[in-house]
Amino acid sequence: MSRILITGAAGFLGSHLCDRYIKEGFKVVGMDNLITGDLKNIEHLMKLENFEFYHHDVSKYVHVPGELNYILHFASPASPIDYLKIPIQTLKVSSLGTHNLLGLALAKKARILVASTSEVYGDPLVHPQTEDYWGNVNPVGPRGVYDEAKRFQEAITMAYHTYHGLETRIVRIFNTYGPRMRLNDGRVLPAFIGQALRGEDLTIFGNGSQTRSFCYVDDLVEGIHRLLMSNESQPVNIGNPSEITIADFAEEIIKLTGTKQKVIYKDLPVDDPKQRQPDITRARSILGWEPKVTRQEGLKITYDYFRNLPNEELFKDHKDFGKK
Repeated sequence: MSRILITGAAGFLGSHLCDRYIKEGFKVVGMDNLITGDLKNIEHLMKLENFEFYHHDVSKYVHVPGELNYILHFASPASPIDYLKIPIQTLKVSSLGTHNLLGLALAKKARILVASTSEVYGDPLVHPQTEDYWGNVNPVGPRGVYDEAKRFQEAITMAYHTYHGLETRIVRIFNTYGPRMRLNDGRVLPAFIGQALRGEDLTIFGNGSQTRSFCYVDDLVEGIHRLLMSNESQPVNIGNPSEITIADFAEEIIKLTGTKQKVIYKDLPVDDPKQRQPDITRARSILGWEPKVTRQEGLKITYDYFRNLPNEELFKDHKDFGKK
């Protein structure tokens, strides 16, 4: 039975990955310092024999006793609210944390997959974004702490691959959504749904012409699994290429929720990307992967999850958000 370490295990993506590898028959070791994660996301796993949890910050020395076959490094703040509030921790988890986990992988002779992001492309000048595009990133702007942390993460991962011969995988994740997202984490999809559920007007930053591409979490997890089990060491985009403007997306949310709110506009945040759409040619050809869940199907599942949350979750920190 293979044993896998998943960092960021109590977060949105990490918890879904824990579920997937439990179902795959793995022994799963979850690790999270809970700075943005929540134990409620994995409480259903705590009593399982094949799941164990370490409350630990990977920016500090990481020790996991016993054999490890795989490591999935998903420990990182991933929303604008988080990485603007905790910029130093954001930089450390993708630099020191990644270094620690690469060292652990080397010691354990484990294959490691690190979670990078479409943010390595910055505000892109190439559309859609292909893996060979180097990006347009402002290293000293407000988003630089996240963008550059992830770019460094990719660089050190590739260095361990080329210098030490470590088996490494790099996934560049585009906007993903689904149950267990934090409702008020600053990203556009939960922000819109939260505003609709609270009876507030939907806030668009900029003129609404900027685009996003939303991938349902189950599709993303499948892509990550295929990449982990592949022989591909170069970065691979995993996301849904179905692109939509923010203005049109707001109308979709209003229709989905049956609310009567209007849309209001505010200034676009500094360095906010104008376009975001993955080119998934590499994922299709190498992994045989492409998304299966339509936005209509995924949004219904996600909306049902959010509307069943208790009121304290619905109104928690809801004034403090921007758009990713």
